[in-house]
Amino acid sequence: MRAYRADPLDIAFGIAALAIILGIVAFAVAGLLVAAGTDASRSTAFDAYTVRVVRFTLWQAGLSTLLSLAFALPLARALARRPHFTGRAWILRLFAVPLGLPAIVAALGIIAIWGRQGVVNDAYRWLGAEQPISVYGLPGILIAHVFFNMPLATRLLLAALERVPAEYWRNAAQLGLSAGTVFRLIEWPAMARVIPGIAGLVFMLCATSFTLVLLLGGGPAATTIEVAIYQALRFDFDPPRAVTLALIQIALTGALLGVLALLPRPEEGRGDGALPRRFDARSPRALALDVLVIGLGLVFVAAPLAATLISGIAADLIALLREALVQRALVTSLLIAGAAACLSVVMAGMIARARHAAGGARRHHLAARGLRTSLAGAGSLILLVPPVVLGAGWFLVLRDHVDPLAAAPVIVVVVNALMALPFALRLLEPAYAGHMVRTERLSLSLGLSRMRRLLRVDLPALAPTIGAAFAFSMALSLGDLGAIALFGSQDLVTLPYLLLQRMGSYRTDDAAGLALILGFLCLLFMIAGTRYGGGSVRER
Repeated sequence: MRAYRADPLDIAFGIAALAIILGIVAFAVAGLLVAAGTDASRSTAFDAYTVRVVRFTLWQAGLSTLLSLAFALPLARALARRPHFTGRAWILRLFAVPLGLPAIVAALGIIAIWGRQGVVNDAYRWLGAEQPISVYGLPGILIAHVFFNMPLATRLLLAALERVPAEYWRNAAQLGLSAGTVFRLIEWPAMARVIPGIAGLVFMLCATSFTLVLLLGGGPAATTIEVAIYQALRFDFDPPRAVTLALIQIALTGALLGVLALLPRPEEGRGDGALPRRFDARSPRALALDVLVIGLGLVFVAAPLAATLISGIAADLIALLREALVQRALVTSLLIAGAAACLSVVMAGMIARARHAAGGARRHHLAARGLRTSLAGAGSLILLVPPVVLGAGWFLVLRDHVDPLAAAPVIVVVVNALMALPFALRLLEPAYAGHMVRTERLSLSLGLSRMRRLLRVDLPALAPTIGAAFAFSMALSLGDLGAIALFGSQDLVTLPYLLLQRMGSYRTDDAAGLALILGFLCLLFMIAGTRYGGGSVRER
């Protein structure tokens, strides 16, 4: 039997994918740097506005992280102590919904609950209060970030508790340890190991938040770096300010990614009630407290989702779907999402095959290891240069040569493909590696040609995983507002962009209907990806 040899064609394709990704990002960054030098005389770097924006970005991310963890800790503990709680599995499934829901859709639900005419303010006025709670500004941003990140933190903390050996709980019961002692000796050490990683992840997500801050920010006093970049290019056309903010954003995300790399990475468990039997906290008081905590967490997450569903159903969906503009936006969204998903899956497949081939190379092992590391880093470059920053860079590159809006469809597709690439790669690479372990030697012994093996062995075996990666990429691209917010126009309208326009013109019924359509499509693709891909890969 022949020994395995690294396939030079796979490595060549991987290098080509690496060059394309690096080129896309490098041109955007180069555009920012060139614009910074060209407009140096008009630069507003580190003026009072820039400092205020950076300070608010870090402040709201820190507060959002603290609040998300503060609510997630007791909720995860309550769910862990009640493995047979009625509806527990459905609650955990509900907590996964925000991971696949477009931020613009969730924002509508949050406004319906917490807005001036929302449920909370109606109850507030019924109690005799005159001053309503404002959902715009810092309070609204915090509520939205907790809505998205508290369920994620809860699931990750619960997974840490579920990995505690069953003997710990049996020994605690035999020793008659109180609930407080169990928390101090067993639960807290298990959660404390993953809290830094969860906190870093949540902080990163909040610091790079765009859509929620754009919709709920409430003006210059509550603006983050990415939203300020969008405003500088879209409304003020102030390239020097946009460049300064974009470079600050890259530095910030780079520092956050560096910190995250040093922290232990939390992993999500199945969360399906597989926890061993618990003997602590069986008192009626502890039971009542856990039920209260679970109930509050359930209401907090379910209320905006229910509001979105109810208001969307109340809208005239038939009339909305008959609108030519809505039909065009729907078709455009599906075409852009489909093209971005195809590009993302193809690049993920090229990277996965190249990393496997480089891993099998025995000669020049240092070069092979360098290639594997470079390919892994390239797949996550979009985390370093967020979509709004990437779009801003390409806008500045193209503005002196062509009309940026004319190239908008291509830019949006490419940016969305890069945004989905880390998730597609996380699905495809382990599946491909496992597939090669099972079939590699047999394929070599049968002397299958490259094309025959690809068509007869690889594609049929990996088809479910490829389909899952495609579905996840479709959902992410379909609901994204980052790139299209910069390049959207009358000629390029997607569902998120049209929804943003209808919200801006106070056509709330239309916005509710569009939100329901968009949310349904994204969740449909997410469910398909989860079902055929073996679980969720998205860490929001």
